[in-house]
Amino acid sequence: MKRVRVVAGLIPSPADPTRFLVQQRLPTASRANLWEFPGGKIEPGESEAQALAREGQEELAVSLKVGRSLWRTEHAYPDLVVELELFAAEIAEGEPRALGAQALRFATPAEMKQLPFCEADLPLLDALADGSVPTR
Repeated sequence: MKRVRVVAGLIPSPADPTRFLVQQRLPTASRANLWEFPGGKIEPGESEAQALAREGQEELAVSLKVGRSLWRTEHAYPDLVVELELFAAEIAEGEPRALGAQALRFATPAEMKQLPFCEADLPLLDALADGSVPTR
């Protein structure tokens, strides 16, 4: 089965550090219309931090300051296995725009649990809600 390495950012709102940026996948994408944390696949030769910084530019039109790794998991979908690693990240420059998604919003972990998220992210939502994943 195909395996992909993916990075995502836990990006707090500049106005409210209890809210984090999430994006809704495009209707034409795999796992269409589901919500996820911004990020994407690691390209050959990239570090995790480089991949997340690139994805910030390509998908959100922002420069990201990438911090430490906060959480990781592996999830098997019917069509592929995703190795997902979440990093602390902050917007260093720019205002997020939905270039690679149909919608963006800042949400609390409790609000995220009310949204239809990608299956790989569900354990993370629980960990954020119960405080077992640091948010800084």
